[in-house]
Amino acid sequence: MQKFFIFLIKGYQRFISPLFPPSCRYYPTCSSYMLEALKVHGAFKGMLMGISRILRCHPFAKGGIDYVPKDFSLRKNRVDKKRPIYVYKKH
Repeated sequence: MQKFFIFLIKGYQRFISPLFPPSCRYYPTCSSYMLEALKVHGAFKGMLMGISRILRCHPFAKGGIDYVPKDFSLRKNRVDKKRPIYVYKKH
């Protein structure tokens, strides 16, 4: 299931995203965040984290740096100012 979601997100990044101007309020972008969350936390938790991030990305959001936290959380990561070193789950 994880590989399928990764395939869909990479397809979005390659074919759909270039058709629109950049508008993500966060770094890394929402699609990159979801890819990282899937790799770190697995399919179910990664999708929840990615969807939560997309819902936070709106015109009134403050935005900024928001790396995938090492521990599962649906909130913005306010702790890590540098990209953490992750231990990836196997597909």
